[in-house]
Amino acid sequence: MVAARAGVSTATVSLVTSGKTAGRVSVENIAKVDRAVRELGYVVDGLGSSLARGRSNIVILVAPDVSNPFFAKVVDGVRTEIGASFQLLISVTEAGQMPSAALVRNLLSLRPAGLLVDAPSAGFLAGLPAAGPMVLLDTAGVESDVPSVDLDVAGGAIQLADHLADLGHTTLAYLDGTTGTDTFRVRREAFCRQALSRGMDVVGQARTTIDVGAAADAFAAAWPQWQRRGVTAVVCSTDTHAYGVLQEARVARLAVPGQLAVTGFDDLPYSESSSPGLTTVRLPAAELGRTAGRQLLRLLDGAELAGEDPAGHRVTLRSALVVRGSTVEGAAVRPGGA
Repeated sequence: MVAARAGVSTATVSLVTSGKTAGRVSVENIAKVDRAVRELGYVVDGLGSSLARGRSNIVILVAPDVSNPFFAKVVDGVRTEIGASFQLLISVTEAGQMPSAALVRNLLSLRPAGLLVDAPSAGFLAGLPAAGPMVLLDTAGVESDVPSVDLDVAGGAIQLADHLADLGHTTLAYLDGTTGTDTFRVRREAFCRQALSRGMDVVGQARTTIDVGAAADAFAAAWPQWQRRGVTAVVCSTDTHAYGVLQEARVARLAVPGQLAVTGFDDLPYSESSSPGLTTVRLPAAELGRTAGRQLLRLLDGAELAGEDPAGHRVTLRSALVVRGSTVEGAAVRPGGA
């Protein structure tokens, strides 16, 4: 109908609606097709097109907790790389929970061009069928032959423990996330091992969703006991948790860092301007997304992925400690060794 209205072939309509006109369709014919499409209210049948091609133009990103502002930067990085060619579909579940493998299997019925999985667990990956081109993000603690882009969360946690030990802290508490992903386990275990090796005790732990209010409530409930046990520093698994601790510390009239040092993980934009500025581990979220997007595009193009580990195609991005006023009085931003 569009072809008849425009007075062109159906092949020309296909080229125009798929955006493949460069050097193939005249400006005049493009205008005719566009006018016919508007007049008829024509919408491309994406499902029919994907059946014909064997895949759609959709890339699915599966993430454990998109409420974490960190993921906004990851998504932005992915979009920067794939946005010109593909639509990004994000699989969302309840805060702090990884989408089930069964849910992702249902999404695969959309015939996505590729799949990106952030912070997967080994059990989640085992439940996935052969999904075609796939790249994993932040796979700390997970063994897989699937191409991946990782963050050096263990290295960052070790830097953080050394920083607190150098400041003379001996008794610590750890506020973790409820997200059941290995990346949180790896950073917690790496920190606790290094703290122990430096003569520090982690005498209290709590867990909440990645939410400022929930973190503030958890700290308020735990602080009386932690204070009795001599805690002088609270280490948070995300900056979002740390914001909640800083908020509640102000309510409790605790001097930060004089009476209590507070640290985070991620280095979100607000961490530099919080009061005081937050000492944290900088994780390159946008670079994580961009690198994963590039890897996926290369897989879709059939190119071999380069790297030191040809079996797993693993790329690891470096973390860095950023020292601010929540641990050192009056400290300006001071990146630590990466």
